[in-house]
Amino acid sequence: MLQKVAGFAVAIGLLLVVSGERGAAQSPPATQEAAIKELNSAFAFSHNLDHQQALGHARQAVRMDPNSSRTHRGLASIIWLDLLFWRGGMTVDTYLGSLTTQQLNLPKPDPLLAEEFKGALNKAIELAEKRLKQRPSDVDAIFDAGAAYGVQASYMASVEGSIGGAFRHARRAFDLQSDVLKRDPKRASAGLIVGTYRYIISTQPKLVQWFAYLAGFSGDKSKAIALLENASHDPLSRVDGKTALVLIYSREGRHTEAMRLAGELAAELPRNRLFVLEQGAAAIRAGKGEDAVAILTRGLAALDKDPRPKLPGEKAMWLYKRGLARLNLNRPPEALADLKAALANSPQSWVEGRTHVALGQLADLAGRRQEAVAEYTKARALCGSLDQMCAEESRKFLRQPFKFEAR
Repeated sequence: MLQKVAGFAVAIGLLLVVSGERGAAQSPPATQEAAIKELNSAFAFSHNLDHQQALGHARQAVRMDPNSSRTHRGLASIIWLDLLFWRGGMTVDTYLGSLTTQQLNLPKPDPLLAEEFKGALNKAIELAEKRLKQRPSDVDAIFDAGAAYGVQASYMASVEGSIGGAFRHARRAFDLQSDVLKRDPKRASAGLIVGTYRYIISTQPKLVQWFAYLAGFSGDKSKAIALLENASHDPLSRVDGKTALVLIYSREGRHTEAMRLAGELAAELPRNRLFVLEQGAAAIRAGKGEDAVAILTRGLAALDKDPRPKLPGEKAMWLYKRGLARLNLNRPPEALADLKAALANSPQSWVEGRTHVALGQLADLAGRRQEAVAEYTKARALCGSLDQMCAEESRKFLRQPFKFEAR
């Protein structure tokens, strides 16, 4: 039961770093300003997938203002985002709920970066707690502590897989950021943590919600989404709020809205190709196949020209998505070419399994039932208990051939 309640921390990767929020620092104002400028540059680079530049600016911010909880928290957040990228945990599909925690049992993080993360975050918490003890009513101090514990909870769940530890820190983050909103309702950035936690709790079964309430968490889906929407309009938390809403709108079936927000993020952060991927994926879910093909084709062309590191199996993911969009448009030759290319580009296991489902569907549409059964059988073996959607579809189409639903 505890694992179900605390598992929400895995689903907030990328969401709760709040790059623009001012912090409760004790250094001279000029030093604070210079360090914050460095930290904002770090998040700008990170949001654009320029990881090494982001780490450089974040480390410089700490050197300039080592007495600030916020600079240490910022460095920890940048490291966490970097680790998530290299481990492949950066897409909406990862957090939609079909992939199990076993599937998300990704490779161990770089030990040096993991150690640097722990040092930075421990210092952030130490400084925040010290400031909070000195000034318990200071909203900035409360915010700093809550934000630090939020990063701690997310890291422990998404990188270390420590559900119990994540739960404890998440409770502290939720309480502190809820206190910020009570004291200053206009502090929309505090709604990132409160809104995200409220949303995830609201999606759990009633018994799980009851245990969560006993542990101090609150639900309420509509209030949660409103908090995140407010955060998405605040200049200090705009990117984080929109990123959270892309995921939540996708979970809620509000795919056109998710597509719109992903497009806005892609325009605002033109070097972050993953927002283009999310825009195309949302277009598929929204039934906008032509838009999806156009978006993903444009993104694939940019991907091939981008010399920067890629997610594990990233090109396969792009090709699978475009192949799926073309399949939905009933364009078998083009879909087949994309899906075969996806398998040739070292896909992650969930992408490989779903690609075989799509190949089976193409075979069914062509009347090649024996070939289709072979593809669904491969998909079922690959998916197993790792990918619920893939497993359900492979079983369904093993029982009956795939065909397009009548409209």
